[in-house]
Amino acid sequence: MWFSYLSHRRARRDKQRERAERITSLKPIYHEPLTSQDKEILSRSVSSLVAAVQTSSLSPSDILVAYSKKALQAHAQTNCLTEVMIASAENWASTANRSGPLAGVPVSLKDLVSVKGWDSSMGYSALVGKPMAADGALVRLLRDAGAVPYVKTNVPMTMLSLESTNDVFGSTDNPHKKGYTSGGSSSGEAVLLALGAARLAIGTDVAGSVRAPAHFSGVYSIKSSMYRFLKQGSASSMPGQEGVPATHSPMTRTLEDLETFWRAVFQMKPWNYDYSVLRIPWRDVKLPEDRPIRWGVLWDDGVVTPSPACARALKTVTAILEKKGHEVVTLKCPSPYEGLQIASQLLLADGGKTASKNFRAFESNDAGMTSAFRGFRLPYFVMKLYAWYYRYIRRDPVYAGLIDTHYEKTVQEYLALIARREDYRSRWFKVWRDAEVEGRQGDEGVDFILTVPNSLPAVPHGGMRHGWKACGYTFLFNLLDYSAGVMPITHVDATADALPRTFRPRNAIERNYYRMYDASAMEGLPIGVQIVGRRLEEERVLEGMKLIERLLREAGAGYVGLPL
Repeated sequence: MWFSYLSHRRARRDKQRERAERITSLKPIYHEPLTSQDKEILSRSVSSLVAAVQTSSLSPSDILVAYSKKALQAHAQTNCLTEVMIASAENWASTANRSGPLAGVPVSLKDLVSVKGWDSSMGYSALVGKPMAADGALVRLLRDAGAVPYVKTNVPMTMLSLESTNDVFGSTDNPHKKGYTSGGSSSGEAVLLALGAARLAIGTDVAGSVRAPAHFSGVYSIKSSMYRFLKQGSASSMPGQEGVPATHSPMTRTLEDLETFWRAVFQMKPWNYDYSVLRIPWRDVKLPEDRPIRWGVLWDDGVVTPSPACARALKTVTAILEKKGHEVVTLKCPSPYEGLQIASQLLLADGGKTASKNFRAFESNDAGMTSAFRGFRLPYFVMKLYAWYYRYIRRDPVYAGLIDTHYEKTVQEYLALIARREDYRSRWFKVWRDAEVEGRQGDEGVDFILTVPNSLPAVPHGGMRHGWKACGYTFLFNLLDYSAGVMPITHVDATADALPRTFRPRNAIERNYYRMYDASAMEGLPIGVQIVGRRLEEERVLEGMKLIERLLREAGAGYVGLPL
């Protein structure tokens, strides 16, 4: 045990020293203030950068300098970087494909994405100093497209939390407010985008890990369905876990950049790089023009009520849609709580053993996962007794229903959960086909689902001690394998978003989570909405997001752009 602890401390110290040395040893130009040319480069869209490189009016090296300078500034402010690959990226930029669809554009990567010769430690000290043997499929495609990977970013250890902290790299701050989380697990990617230190970023999502950071940090993302986006070759904290699909997904600073990124990846025919990617080219989708678009709204998942701030953002969107003649209906669907029960059991069916196999003695875990894994270590009868107490003494069947199933599953139990998942998916399928609206039943279903990405804005560090159980608004659509996007809408307003004095929590999860809600302290934090489509409908979700953003801009009610 003591040898393990000493190894942990040594690896942590060495990695932090290595990161610091890689920053300080960079050429002096990277430590200089931004020039007017740097600022002009940083203000350009991805399509503008690509066009400039393709016509030789800008060089990939100049673009790399501007974004590297900004990334180092962002890191100094938020502690968002893990692997600083800028020195190597200079060579990659000089040989970049200048005719590719991402010619010369720097791309940041979540720490798990494999780059040959660089660690993908994911915050585990046991994985420090073990560089990847080869580029992952995604990195190979990006290079062939002309993109330049330049940094990797921080994640929570286990990558099962909506905030980012680990012993190896430390905690990452929200780009808008110090002391608050930037989301998780793709937290560092969201930070770089929000601070203008990246325009294209790659995250992953198994329970909201690109959508929560987009919501907490004020950026854009579309979670892909399984087998639509490349993932082979990347590291994982839970290899083999497919009960709830985990997908790699792009994150961007603007909606325009998001579309450019998706199109560029599919122009490269990703199925030629990754066997798991379905051979479905990017499709030009047009929304219906001969009838109103029907938006089904999930106002409440039955576990945690959306906060006044998040509910206001959702109502802002629904109001503008109704004003423009769209049909907005309350979604009638299978119980989201049932989905949370199924998803939580599938994700940690092994009792957390796989995600914790690389732990060293006394290595700190995320606050939420510490609580979750502690529950698995308790005797079965203790958890059953705990569930009985909440169900019959505290009269809280919601929390009791999650505690009651919090144990390692047998193979037989796991297979039964898969069967239950498939039945649940089939019931949700009918939502699209036969939506019930105001007592009448139509055969056209809904076109999109609208809901909040999370019930709260970004929470203070350590908030996942309570918040890990409150991820149902995103986790649900991983279980269903739906395409789901998040876009920023507004900011927390201390007056408009104050919690009413009449508010009474319905269960222990809601009560503990709302302890962190303080509209005055959270003022200025971004708030997003989530737009959901069917499985493998990323193009359609993008069109829905574009429609909402256009209507909000026309009404002057949209999100104020992020500063550089």
